[in-house]
Order: sequence, then structure tokens, then C-alpha cells
Amino acid sequence: MISLSFSSSEVDALRQQRFDHPHPFVQKKMEALLLKSYGLPHDQIASIIGVCPNTLRSYFEDYETGGIEQLKEIHFYRPTSNLLEFKGTLDSYFRKNPPASVKEARARVEEMTGIKRGITQIRNFMQQMGLKRRKTGAIPAKADVEKQQEFIERELEPKLKKAREGKIALFFVDAAHFVHAPFLGFLWCFERIFIKAPSGRRRFNVLGAINTVSQKLITVTNDTYINYLSVCELMVKIAEQGLKVPITLVLDNASYQKCVLVSQAAEHLHIELLFLPTYSPNLNLIERLWKFVKKEVLNSQYYPDFRSFRGTISAFLEDIHLKKKKEIASLLTHNFQTFEEMKMAA
Repeated sequence: MISLSFSSSEVDALRQQRFDHPHPFVQKKMEALLLKSYGLPHDQIASIIGVCPNTLRSYFEDYETGGIEQLKEIHFYRPTSNLLEFKGTLDSYFRKNPPASVKEARARVEEMTGIKRGITQIRNFMQQMGLKRRKTGAIPAKADVEKQQEFIERELEPKLKKAREGKIALFFVDAAHFVHAPFLGFLWCFERIFIKAPSGRRRFNVLGAINTVSQKLITVTNDTYINYLSVCELMVKIAEQGLKVPITLVLDNASYQKCVLVSQAAEHLHIELLFLPTYSPNLNLIERLWKFVKKEVLNSQYYPDFRSFRGTISAFLEDIHLKKKKEIASLLTHNFQTFEEMKMAA
């Protein structure tokens, strides 16, 4: 039997730590000593806090040795994985050969190390290394990285600088084609949810121009198709904004934009057209907006008819720079990722 004595201040400290210490394991030890100070027998204390007599005795010995501070120490047994010895090798391998599944990763680990582990253990080890299950992305195979970088440095950055200084109005232009069909996304749910699929595949077309500074969106919409007349209508709308500075539009190389009639209309309206290098969607700022719209409005949503589908998108886009000011400001930063920076498979 371990004989301990407690001063009134020590009892008060045990009582306080019993409730205030953040770790429940330490709280349990404080409770054991507090009950000991009340004179309860050891077997009763062990029964109350749910530990064996040997564990209880270790609590008392800790207190006898170092007081309350000793009780606060936590010594859990934390086994280390034998795979840690091969972490560097596996890291290098998976960077070059990302596995499609945990089962595949388990097979490669066993093949390279001779260590056999379960699916859960391999998944945890992969997460510890920093691997995550990510969806692969597509990039144009014909994109010219050097031309993109040259365009950014010689054309785009100087224009953006002038726009920020208020010397020009710079717009990024592109069309989005929203199809009246299910946009399936990920949801946290107890069981898989199925989204109704409307019949037909009507498209709601939006040709937009986003101001790089005010982030105001100007659009031309229809449910037929976008052509050079749509581009001319959009330029007229932009010209009617009454801007007191020169206007520049950044566009891709779609044939209905890069045609003589559009060039003539732009010249008549005193609008400069700046065409992106071919296969450069990553340099068109408005592309980010279209992805945001699909995520916010369309993912996992059912619209019973085309009218409600079109109306919801139109309402969301109207004054989006005011209604979603914080999100748009974060989304439309003047930083552009080039394909050279992206991790590409061979």
C-alpha cells in the first residue's frame, strides 16, 4: 500500500486539473489521486476510474516521484512502421509512377520492400508521405510553353499593369456553353444520391467579357449558337459602358472571333483585340469564372425545364462581381499557371 499525504493546496490543484486539463488521460490520473486524497481504498478507486490495480499504482508512484507535474506527462507507445526505412525510395518511385489505386500501391510496396501490409495501412502510409487521391486534368498537347511565357512577359503583364493603373480597360473574353444535363459532383451523404436527368440536351450559350480590375461581367446570351454577330454585339455593349480609357479585349483563336468582320467592328469601335497563343486556355482569366459557375449553380442540381436552367444561370451571373465579391476577387487574381509548371504524365 502506497501512503501519500496531500496538502489542501495540492487537493485544490488536483480538483482543478481534473476538469481543466485538455487531455482526458491526464484528467483520469488527477481523478485517481483526488479519490486517494479522500481516503478511498485502492480497489474502489480502480473500479471507479476503470483501470487495473497495477496502472493505478503507477499513477501513485508518479505522483510520489514528481507530484502533479509528473502526472501531466503522457507516454504512449507509438510503434513505427518498417516502411519508414524505405520512405525516400517509395517517395521517388511514386512521384514518377503514381498508382491508380491503393491495391496497386500495395503491390508495388511489397515488390520493392518485401514488406506486406493491408490496404488500410498502405493508405495511411501514402497519406503520411503526402499523396492524395486527385483527379487527373487535361491540357492541350499542342500547347507551346515558350510562346505562352513570351506572351505573358511581352503582352499580358504590360497590359495588366496599365489596367491596374487605370490607363486602359482590359477584358478577357470567352464563351461558355451550358448543357441542360446533369452535372454530377461529389457530396457528403449517407448513401449515393442520384440526380434526375432531363430529356434533351439544349444549350444555354453565354459569351462573356470580364473586366480585370472592376471584375464586372458583360454578357451576350442565346440558346442557339455563338458566332461573329455575338462577338460584335458584345463589343457594342462594352463600348456603351462609357469608359474613358482605351479598351483591349483578350480572346482565344476561335474562328468566329478571329475574322475580318469582327476586326472591322473592333476598329470602328476603337477596341484593340489581343489574341492569345493557340491552345492557351490557362491564360484566359474568364475560364476560371465558368468553372466557378458550374460548381456553384450546376453541380448535383436538377432543373426540370430549360427555362429554370437558363434563368438560374442568368440570375447568378447578374452583378456577380457584387454578389460574390470575395470569391471573385480570390478567383480572378492576375497570376497565370503555365503548362511547364504542371505535373504531366509522359
